[in-house]
Amino acid sequence: MTNSRNSLSRAGITHGYTRLLDDFGFTLADSEARRMEIYQLRHRVYCQEIGYTPPGGASIGIEVDAHDLHSIHCMIKHRRTGLAAGCFRLVLPKRGSLNPTPRLPLQEYGGGSLTHETLHPDRLPLRQICEISRLATARTFRHHPVHHETISEDYVTELFTEDERHLFPLLTGALFLATHALVELAGRRHIFAMMQPKLPRLLARSGFHFQQIGEAIELHGRRNAYYIDNERAEAEMSDSLRPFYRSIKRELSPQLAGALPKPARSPLTP
Repeated sequence: MTNSRNSLSRAGITHGYTRLLDDFGFTLADSEARRMEIYQLRHRVYCQEIGYTPPGGASIGIEVDAHDLHSIHCMIKHRRTGLAAGCFRLVLPKRGSLNPTPRLPLQEYGGGSLTHETLHPDRLPLRQICEISRLATARTFRHHPVHHETISEDYVTELFTEDERHLFPLLTGALFLATHALVELAGRRHIFAMMQPKLPRLLARSGFHFQQIGEAIELHGRRNAYYIDNERAEAEMSDSLRPFYRSIKRELSPQLAGALPKPARSPLTP
């Protein structure tokens, strides 16, 4: 009976991701307009919902920081409505005249919490490390709020069909498939992320086994630093997800060159 239920579950997930890739597209930010769309989505989620106060940009409805200078920004959009459903950035630290001592974001606000002897950004090749950061799903595409925010059910019902709404819970998994695809395309291997503990447990069901590498810190909720080897992640990925991983990678690959970080570019400069 258990094997039968698991098979049905895998079949449901496979069908769901097939539909999701039909209804949603992945876009790398290769222009100021696309970066601004992502910054605005981040502002709605991180500033308006979570209550984060950014170092700059809040007064004009965007959320940006210095790490955006050396990041690749990705957005998932609902094809029919054109609405941004989610986003993330891949932070690629690089030593330069403006950044002589490159650090990942989690080293700045949680560096003291990193306790692992070997899985530490400073102990791995700079050109091989990266951080998944600012991963967010728009409130319109979530069944549950971050805190106690509400959204009109009539609005969602009018905007999306029931079949479309059934895909929303898969968006987080799709975003993480995109992060791993983008890490491979960018030629990186060692991935760091600061996450709430429930997210790594959820991702483990799909074969993404993040390892906790630090003590918990308070950052708009309890969070820990995590690490995963991208080569191992690809090898251990659930077989049912591999076709969708490859499809997302094919979609992102031709966009990569135009989305790579530009030298000495301000977060708000094209």
